[in-house]
Amino acid sequence: MKTRTTVTIVTLLLAIGLQAQEMKVRKANQEFNNYAYIDARKIYLDVVEEGYESAQIFKKLGDTYYFNSEYTEAAKWYRKLVAQYPSQVGADYYYRTGQTLKSLGAYEESKRMMEKWTVSSDNINQAQNHLHNYASMDNAVDFKNKKYTVINVTEGLSSSDFGPAFYGDKIVYASSSTDPRGGKIHDWSGLPYLDLYEATPDENQKLSNPVPLEGDINTPYHESSAAFTKDGQTVYFTRNNYMDGKKKRGKDRLISLKIYKATKKSDGSWGNVEELPFNDDSYSVAYPALAPDEKKLYFSSDMSGSLGKSDIWYVDILRNGYYGDPINLGSKINTSERESFPYISDKNNLYFSSDGHPGLGGFDIFVVSMDESGPYADITNLKNPINTNQDDFGFIMNEELRIGYLSSNRAGSEGSISDDIYLVSESCNITITGIVSDMKTGEPLSGSKVILMDGQNKTISQMVTGDDGFYQFDGIVDCGTAYALRGTNEEKEYEPTEKAINTPLGDRTVNINLELVPPDCAVNDLGCRLDLQPIYFDFDKWNIRPDAEVELAKILQAMKAYNQLTIHIESHTDSRGNDAYNNILSEKRAQSTLEWLVRKGINRNRLSAKGYGESQLINRCSNGVRCSEREHQLNRRSMFIIKD
Repeated sequence: MKTRTTVTIVTLLLAIGLQAQEMKVRKANQEFNNYAYIDARKIYLDVVEEGYESAQIFKKLGDTYYFNSEYTEAAKWYRKLVAQYPSQVGADYYYRTGQTLKSLGAYEESKRMMEKWTVSSDNINQAQNHLHNYASMDNAVDFKNKKYTVINVTEGLSSSDFGPAFYGDKIVYASSSTDPRGGKIHDWSGLPYLDLYEATPDENQKLSNPVPLEGDINTPYHESSAAFTKDGQTVYFTRNNYMDGKKKRGKDRLISLKIYKATKKSDGSWGNVEELPFNDDSYSVAYPALAPDEKKLYFSSDMSGSLGKSDIWYVDILRNGYYGDPINLGSKINTSERESFPYISDKNNLYFSSDGHPGLGGFDIFVVSMDESGPYADITNLKNPINTNQDDFGFIMNEELRIGYLSSNRAGSEGSISDDIYLVSESCNITITGIVSDMKTGEPLSGSKVILMDGQNKTISQMVTGDDGFYQFDGIVDCGTAYALRGTNEEKEYEPTEKAINTPLGDRTVNINLELVPPDCAVNDLGCRLDLQPIYFDFDKWNIRPDAEVELAKILQAMKAYNQLTIHIESHTDSRGNDAYNNILSEKRAQSTLEWLVRKGINRNRLSAKGYGESQLINRCSNGVRCSEREHQLNRRSMFIIKD
């Protein structure tokens, strides 16, 4: 809300030129004639001091401080609003209360407000993402590699999720869903058996609506980590040693893992499942990955010849469904411990997980460049925040888009044996643009101020729009972070507006248009300028109701503050009753309103009042028209016109 101090017309100015003097005087006169000297904040404060309160007053008082970044005072009034009028708060004011409290460092209280905003907001995804930022505050001491941003994209799903794979514009991954095929529970984890699911990232990159792969891939036992050919017609995937309804055990009575191949059928489902020939009941073969040219298939295995507990191997993919012999990638990659979850990028970089190479703890993710003869560069640990002191594995990367995914049981996932999938952005270059416009006409608004604020409501940057109403902030925000945009145009007295945003990952342009509500007040309508709520009367009554007293208190304080104000009171009725009676009734209402102000100390000479009966209805409810009680009540009102 725009606030102003009283404008005093000073006729004696410093000698800076007659033209400058005349311009200042004209400006002061113009503001005076437009009643811009009326300070709504002061009036609201006086109203509250006199003992009159309402949700609307607390909202407006809070706004006068909030939009001026005076958060300590804003918090005072927003807290009163939430405490005394919880049913009238609404989504916008839960958001503003939460932002205000966050800026004061009251994180727990702020979080409670944001949780209420999440429930009441129209944009659930936007609200939940905004709320998620509180988790980063709790881990504010953690070291962050500025090169990467990591966000949980399966958080909140009641399952263990890991092993992502690119599948067109979708992500396929293994999940212990709550409704597994066959309904079996894995004894070790206590979770349902794994199936392969597909999900399309939503606008916030969340994998929130997974569905099982259709066809013959998923069985009553485990299926996991997959690799798809670029045409999307063939998939290699991991499964328990299970085929044709039978499970098989090795020499140690353990059910091993094997790699299977399936192709897409004409109806779009998966079928023609076949076991690859280098599998064996006596060891495990798992986690397939295709080379960029699709001539090699990489995997993890503990087969004979392994250097450790599991190694990374590959086979050549030959014609007509044949494969070469498995080849171990050697001691540069494989250690005496576990190497697993290989992935080959389009640039022929091998990403894999290991607990044998030096790392931060558990499985870490590493990368090494490959050529025809194997790895030719040093192995690099991807470090924090990609790696943690927990298990981090199953990493895939689109190096052109610089976006990838990983699996991890790090803090914040569902539990110590439960994994989540995380989105990784290698770079962050966000541009925020938009147009500031008149909400009613759609015309761009020049001279509008746009303010970009962080999650604590602190200003990061601001700019003023030109004739096209355009604004742009480039390269000054982080990815995956909550911000707010505020648009104002005080010169033209538009109401400010504000929008919450969560920045995406990667190199993106975010378009946020800001529509400002134009001032609808007539120059001489004091009720509108004070945002007066309608002063209603009961049917066939003219006494001042308690709710009307709260609004009249605003008029009272304005007249006390500005002795030059004189007011004409207009009172109206609905259409029920005959015209002559309504003229009398409205006159009584006008005089009742006038007398209320006189009893409060306003000189009668500054007031006039008149009843207009039903001659100025504001809706369709004229004689003979059936209307609801609420529609009729809208016509039983009073208005306050500033007299020249």
